[in-house]
Amino acid sequence: MSEVIVVGGGVSGLTTAVVLAGRGHRVRVWSRQPAEATTSAVAGALWWPYRIEPRERVGDWSLTSLRWYEELAARPQETGVRLVDGVHRGERLAALGAWAGELKDVVETAEGLRCRLPLLDMPAHLDWLEGRIRAAGGSVERRTVTSFDEAAAEATTVVNCTGLGARELVPDTGMRPVRGQLVLVENPGIEEWFTEADPASSATTYFFPQPGRLVLGGTAGADDWSTVPDPRTAEEIVARCARVRPEIAGARIIGHRVGLRPARDAGVRIEAEPLPGGGRLVHNYGHGGAGVTVALGCAEAAARLVG
Repeated sequence: MSEVIVVGGGVSGLTTAVVLAGRGHRVRVWSRQPAEATTSAVAGALWWPYRIEPRERVGDWSLTSLRWYEELAARPQETGVRLVDGVHRGERLAALGAWAGELKDVVETAEGLRCRLPLLDMPAHLDWLEGRIRAAGGSVERRTVTSFDEAAAEATTVVNCTGLGARELVPDTGMRPVRGQLVLVENPGIEEWFTEADPASSATTYFFPQPGRLVLGGTAGADDWSTVPDPRTAEEIVARCARVRPEIAGARIIGHRVGLRPARDAGVRIEAEPLPGGGRLVHNYGHGGAGVTVALGCAEAAARLVG
């Protein structure tokens, strides 16, 4: 059994570690932050290929993950995954990739696409992933990495799932943040999710019913590194969502969140390269706004490079 160190404890790193552990590797995850402090924990987490390239590979990665989430949805209290109905306003099947033809329970209406899709409660799902790793004999360790050589000194294979951290660690100057701001409110009784993208701006409108809260969004500010919630932006998010469901206007605000999506100019990078001393570094980063959507597909692709 070989030892592998996965650097990065968001959904991509943890899912990759679960796949590697399932293939018989002894896995250690090194993460600078606890899972609940990662960008993944902020995600609204509806399965959908959003702001991610390369287009020709995203479909397969997404569908692999979709089938897994459909299985996990049988145990929502344990896995944090549910299948929930909703509407993608303005979307048309003909404008999507070939992957859309594989979707079940999709109806095209005058409004857009009505679908039943996985919606993940990310804090619960990340906790479940960590539990799977530990149950397989692996570990999740709090550790700040300044060079992959640190991990290579303790394992023959290192997997890079550092997201935006890859900008400095690799280094990869093609990594850039796409800022997303969310507002959490008490749910006034909304049971379906909703999304609508505005192609003319970085603003999007969506709401996702999560356990104990309704998540409202959002924004997509490229090259914006600020993680501080902006009050005016929060007001605009609530107002846009309330135009769709007026009861949202009176919902009590219980929190604000900001996440920096790890976008990469050249798209997702899944690639292996040698390390000094005969080791191997496998990259799995640059998932943009769809880390949850492609998590298992990319994890399996990275695991094949580990061998």
